[in-house]
Amino acid sequence: MATKKLDPRRWWTLGAVCAATFMLLLDITIVNVALPPIQVALNATFSDLQWVVDAYALALATIVLNAGSLADRYGRKKLFILGVAIFTLASALCGAAMTSSMLIAARAVQGIGGGIMFATSLSLLAQDFHGRERGVAFGIWGAVTGAAVAVGPLIGGLLTSYLDWRWIFYVNLPIGIATIGIALWKVSESRNQDETKTDWLGAILLSGALFTLVYGLIQANGWGWSSDQIIGLFSASVILLIIFLAVEYFREQPVLQLSLFKLSSFSGAQVAALGISASIFSIFLYMTLYFQDVLGYTPLQAGVRFLPVTLVAFVVAAIAGRLSSRVPGRVMIGIGLLLISIGLALATGVTITSTWIHVLPGLIVSGFGIGMVNPSLANVAIGVVPPQESGMASGVNSTFRQVGIASGIAILGAIFETSLRHSLSTGLASAHLTNNQLTAAVSAVSGGQSKAVIARTPAAYQSTVASVTHQAFITGLNELLVVTSLIALGGAILSVILIRQKDMAVYEH
Repeated sequence: MATKKLDPRRWWTLGAVCAATFMLLLDITIVNVALPPIQVALNATFSDLQWVVDAYALALATIVLNAGSLADRYGRKKLFILGVAIFTLASALCGAAMTSSMLIAARAVQGIGGGIMFATSLSLLAQDFHGRERGVAFGIWGAVTGAAVAVGPLIGGLLTSYLDWRWIFYVNLPIGIATIGIALWKVSESRNQDETKTDWLGAILLSGALFTLVYGLIQANGWGWSSDQIIGLFSASVILLIIFLAVEYFREQPVLQLSLFKLSSFSGAQVAALGISASIFSIFLYMTLYFQDVLGYTPLQAGVRFLPVTLVAFVVAAIAGRLSSRVPGRVMIGIGLLLISIGLALATGVTITSTWIHVLPGLIVSGFGIGMVNPSLANVAIGVVPPQESGMASGVNSTFRQVGIASGIAILGAIFETSLRHSLSTGLASAHLTNNQLTAAVSAVSGGQSKAVIARTPAAYQSTVASVTHQAFITGLNELLVVTSLIALGGAILSVILIRQKDMAVYEH
C-alpha cells in the first residue's frame, strides 16, 4: 500500500478523472444555451429540444450504477477507458448530426459513455489516494465538478457565439483522446478479486427500474402526473425495484450490495447527493432561462453571469478537500447544504425591474456551499465502504446525483408550469385564450421561448404580452427559489443526522 501511495502516477490518474468528469458534467449545462441555434439548424420542435437534454440524462442515470459494479468486476481502468471512448465517439456524432433524431440518439449514446466515466471516477481516485492526500484529490475533483456545472453556460455561449453550436460537442474530441492516452499509459488497474460472477439479471432489473423512473419524471409534466402513462411508468419502476431487491437479497455476488445501506453514513451520503442535485443544480436551468429570456442576455453574456459562483465553488472545494482529514464530513456537508439553502433564499424577491445583480449575492453564497459539499460528499461516499466495493459505491452515489437532477427538474417544472398557467391565464384574460392556446403559451414561456409568444401577438399588444409573460416567469422563478432552498435545508438536516464519523474510521488508510 505504501508503494502505491508514493507512486507519482496517481496525479496522472487525478488529471484523467478530472478531465473526464469536466466533459460529462459540462455537457449537462453547455447544451442549454445552444438550444435556440440547434432548433433553427435542425428545424427541431420544442419536444425535440427537451429530448436533446433529457436523452443524455436518462441514459446516464440508467447506466451509472451498473457501470460501477461492472468496474469492480472487470477492472476500473478498463471500464473508464471504455466510457471515455464511447463518450468521445458520441460527441463526434452529435456535432455531425443533420437531424434532431440523429442528435437525440447520439446524445443517448453520449450519456451511456458519461455514465460509465462517472461511475468509475471516484473509485479510481480512491484506489490511488489515501489518508490526507485523498482529501486533496477529492477537493480538486469537487472543484472541477462545481466548475463544470456552472461554467457550462459560459463555454456554451463562447462556442455558439464565435464558432457554431456543433463545437459544443467537437470540443470534447481532443479532451477525450488525451484522456484515453493518459489512462492507457499512466493509470493503474484494479478490480475486486473476490468477484467471479456477473449479476446480469440484477443489472437488467436495476436498469429497467431506473429507466422507467427517470423517463416518468422527464415526461410527467408533459403527460400529466396523474395520466395513465405516468402512473404506469412509476408503477413499473416500483415493481422492477421490488423484484430487484428480492433477487439481490439472495445473490451471492449482487450488482448492488444492499448491506451498504445499513451504514447510516452511506445512506446519508445519498441523501446529500439528492439534496444538492435537486436544489442548486436543478435551479441552474431556470436561472439560465431567466438571464436569457427575461433579461435578454446573449448566451455568452448569460454564461459570464455564472462566473462568480464558478470561481467561488472552485476555490472553496480545493480548500475543503484539504480540510476533509481534519473536519468531519457531516459538518462540511451539513454547513455546505445550509449555505446553499441560504443562498437560494437570498436570491428570492426578483421583480420585473431587477437586474442580475439581485441574484448575485445568493449565487456567491451557494458557490461556497457547492465547494464545501462536493469533495466531502465524495470522501464520505467512498470512505465508508470496503476498498473492493468502491466502484459500486461510486456508482450508487452518482446514480443518486443523477436521479436528484432528474427528479428536481421534473418537480420544479411541475411547480413552474402550474405557476405560469395561473399567472398567464390571469394576465392574458382579455385575450380570451383557449385552453390549447394557454397550454402552448405555458410550454413556450417555461422553455425560455417568451420571444416566440410575443412575436405571434399583434404589434399593438406586444408590450403588454411581454410584460405579462416576463412577470409570470419571475413569479414562477421566485417560487422555485423557495422550494429549492427548502430542499437544500432538508438535505442539510438529514445529512448531519445520518453521517457519522465512526463509519469513516473503519476504512481509513
